[in-house]
Amino acid sequence: IRETERLTEEWVELDEDSKEQLDERLQMIREHLAERPEITFTFFQPDERKQGGAYRTITGKVKKIDEYEHRIQLEDGTALMVEHLVSIEGNPGM
Repeated sequence: IRETERLTEEWVELDEDSKEQLDERLQMIREHLAERPEITFTFFQPDERKQGGAYRTITGKVKKIDEYEHRIQLEDGTALMVEHLVSIEGNPGM
């Protein structure tokens, strides 16, 4: 019963302009990756047990962007899937 009571949110598909802005921000991060920029990511985390999930925000220093796996690795070990990103905040060049 508790499982059915737990609320989840639905994934909202980003429009083309938002996707393009995310791509531009990721490119800026790639260009400054050696500086380990501190960035705030908002992403959708799918629920493991039922449809939907939750939107989360995390701030961390970017260690690696894995182009093959489409994953961003933070210094603390957190891995974020690029396709789950909703927004990227921060200035990679600082």
